[in-house]
Amino acid sequence: MTKFVPYKSKIITIRPGNKHWIMNDGIISCTRAGFEISDTCPQEYLMIIAQAIDNNWIKPVANLFDHELTFEILSQ
Repeated sequence: MTKFVPYKSKIITIRPGNKHWIMNDGIISCTRAGFEISDTCPQEYLMIIAQAIDNNWIKPVANLFDHELTFEILSQ
């Protein structure tokens, strides 16, 4: 009989609202991921992007290896 073992990924996804979403080095706090939009992006596109973010159609996520988060938590 063949036995199948499900694969457990070592990559985790963190989203806004997760307790590890905010990083803090003791002086500065920032989100783990975000958006960077070029200064040359046309205004009408900025408005569309802003609407998509406001309506939760586009959301920031951060992907990292589980051991990275483990080491970060242990180092605090």
